Amino acid sequence: MARKSRAQPVPEKPDADRALLWRIGIYIRISREDARSGGESESVTNQRKTNLAFIEENFQKGTFLLAGDYVDDGRSGTTEDARPGFQKLCEDIASGKVNCIICKTLSRAFRNYADQGKFLEQFLPAYGCRFIAVSNPFVDTLSNPECTQNMEIPINGLMNDRYAAKTSEDVRRIFRTKRMRGEFIGAFAPYGYLKNPENSSVLQIDPEAAEIVRNIYALFLDGMGISAIVRFLNDRGIPCPSLDKRERLGANYRNPNCGPKPLWSSSTVRNILKNRVYCGDMVQGRFRIKSYKVHIQEKVPEREWFVVENTHDPIVSRETFAKAQRLLEKDTRIAPGEDAPHLFSGFLRCADCGKAMVRSEVKGNVYYYCGAYKRQSKQACTKHTLRHRSLEAAVLYAIRLQLYLFADAAEAREKAGALPAEKFRSRELSAAAARKERELEKLSGYLRAAYQDWKDGAIGPEEYATLRESYRREEAALTESIRRLRAEAESRDAGSPFPAFFDGTGTLSGLSREILAELVDRILVSEGGKIRIVFRFSDGLKGKDAGSRC
Repeated sequence: MARKSRAQPVPEKPDADRALLWRIGIYIRISREDARSGGESESVTNQRKTNLAFIEENFQKGTFLLAGDYVDDGRSGTTEDARPGFQKLCEDIASGKVNCIICKTLSRAFRNYADQGKFLEQFLPAYGCRFIAVSNPFVDTLSNPECTQNMEIPINGLMNDRYAAKTSEDVRRIFRTKRMRGEFIGAFAPYGYLKNPENSSVLQIDPEAAEIVRNIYALFLDGMGISAIVRFLNDRGIPCPSLDKRERLGANYRNPNCGPKPLWSSSTVRNILKNRVYCGDMVQGRFRIKSYKVHIQEKVPEREWFVVENTHDPIVSRETFAKAQRLLEKDTRIAPGEDAPHLFSGFLRCADCGKAMVRSEVKGNVYYYCGAYKRQSKQACTKHTLRHRSLEAAVLYAIRLQLYLFADAAEAREKAGALPAEKFRSRELSAAAARKERELEKLSGYLRAAYQDWKDGAIGPEEYATLRESYRREEAALTESIRRLRAEAESRDAGSPFPAFFDGTGTLSGLSREILAELVDRILVSEGGKIRIVFRFSDGLKGKDAGSRC
């Protein structure tokens, strides 16, 4: 096979030395760090004034035309593809609309050494475009074409690159410390909350949006599916979070994935149901930028998230949030034309092969079959047929039986007053302790990293001492929290969760998905219609997870 030529087409290059008209594009950039520092010297207005003054002093009237300003406000200079103003400038250079660029300094155009070399030494010469940086070091590729080849410009570019790297690490370190303390660092508060006007690191409840959040949880626990909740909200004209931020709160918020009139979506509702912020915990660091040069967002493993409990007022109780999580874990696909999942959706499993049971309606009667037998192969398993009415009656009977084994109804109601819902959460307590232990492991890593930074000269002794003291305090608080959670989990004898569902007579009148999510882990169906119910709570008589056979 003949080799393909590596030669690339060369754009037509104008004779810049004899250009009668300079079509000047003014490039302006201000980073987020510049904006936070409030430095007027690097503001958009100041850069424009500096560049225009240079043009008036060095270009005669009639020899130039201002093609326009190309502004990147709040953008990092370490990557060119994330700067829309810079990208537009490159397009206009390639099309011939611009043949001269003027910016205040090299660092305004580049903080990436590799990008600077590619742009000055390859891209601009290919299109015959002139580049001028008006401040130290002064650069003009027309009057001094060799300036990009001498040592000063590459060294300056390298210094700008290193400065960006250090600034990025400093910002990351500050954000890491704030996250560990449970301080909110986002630009916009989560839906349902507002930033405290006196301290933007603290969240406070937004009453209007919080009521919508509570309704979403209530509808979901009442059995309504996520898609049905989306239709419910949109049909009533309730603004989705992005629209609410813009129209009601007046925030300058833009979601690139939403149009001018966005609506509620399944992902939005699901994210609200899964976000621990609504039960009072601060969860941050779920995404991160790969590096200061590669501005690509990536997901962070859950074990590396920054989770600090009880940092703000909850919108929903921990019990409500926990129920929602258990329902989300179930297979809750909704049949066409239905608004809610069926009562046992996600709870039924074949006792022999472990596959989910399949629901089927025949002549008005509902039956369940082994999923492997029904959908894969009749050789994979057997039918395991079970009628819905029989299943519902058996499960309700088993739950009532557990109640009677625990105590009579009056005694159980009395215990309900002495044993609030939190006392039935030994597993939740253990899980919370495990999360704290993971945070403690991360904290030890941060302390080692700070020590290494000090030894390498990246931070001074005073900054290291401050970080060490802060980490030590966090370490002591976490250790005490872990000790308290473990002790409480070990000393607590989990009681009956039934009282929360009693009706006025002290019995359960029927089943709902909320009751199943609270009490039942799974229901195993054997051949012949026999079932085994694995309860979530600890059986007071057996001292382990209860299981009832029917």
